[in-house]
Amino acid sequence: QVQFVESGGGLAQPGGSLRLSCTASGFPFSSYAMSWYRQAPGKEREREAVAVITTSSSTNYADSVKGRFTISRDNAKNTVNLEMNSLKPEDTARYYCNARHPLIPAKTYWGQGTQVTVSS
Repeated sequence: QVQFVESGGGLAQPGGSLRLSCTASGFPFSSYAMSWYRQAPGKEREREAVAVITTSSSTNYADSVKGRFTISRDNAKNTVNLEMNSLKPEDTARYYCNARHPLIPAKTYWGQGTQVTVSS
């Protein structure tokens, strides 16, 4: 079955950095676009992904994180990473790994999330 192992969340100070990782199994990883979404405390999960990386490794970012976050993928390791720099308190959220088949929307899978807290 589809499984995700997300890691790298934790506490960071404003201006600091964290690196999130998501290792997937149970589906052909290289054939799926991978994304990170987030859900801030007391709010619904954002409808727009924080960052997306396609099967051809094209990337796209939400305006709120452009220039600060970098998404990458390693198909050999079935892993997608999110490098987060210059963190702000408003980046505090639970971050979710997402896999989406580019042609079959029903084939969309979610990880359990990893918590990121940015606070001094």
